[in-house]
Amino acid sequence: MVGRQSGQVRTTVVNLLDVDGQRYLVAPRGTTQWVRNIRAAGEAQLRVGRKVEDVRVEELDDDAKTPVLHAYLDRWAWEVGQFFEGVSKHPTDDELAAIAPGFPVFRLGPASKQG
Repeated sequence: MVGRQSGQVRTTVVNLLDVDGQRYLVAPRGTTQWVRNIRAAGEAQLRVGRKVEDVRVEELDDDAKTPVLHAYLDRWAWEVGQFFEGVSKHPTDDELAAIAPGFPVFRLGPASKQG
């Protein structure tokens, strides 16, 4: 993705999450520069090995984040759990709803066609 201020291409390692066939990105460190850039752009480019895919992003409202945060912690807590201070090892919906505002979550979809 292109930096919103620098105009330079930025690369960030992320943990892609699949929940019921839908892909998401979660920002375990909160509102970082990549979050600000993706919000401004509304799209991103995913690279896995040699495969490159353009995607559009839609940020979830706080009340829609709970099931995604559950799945994210189930899958990635060993790596990112330290950033989720204050939640139990098996967090309740209420715990996740309470922290949801601090963790941006983006649903990925196909990129818009340029006409």
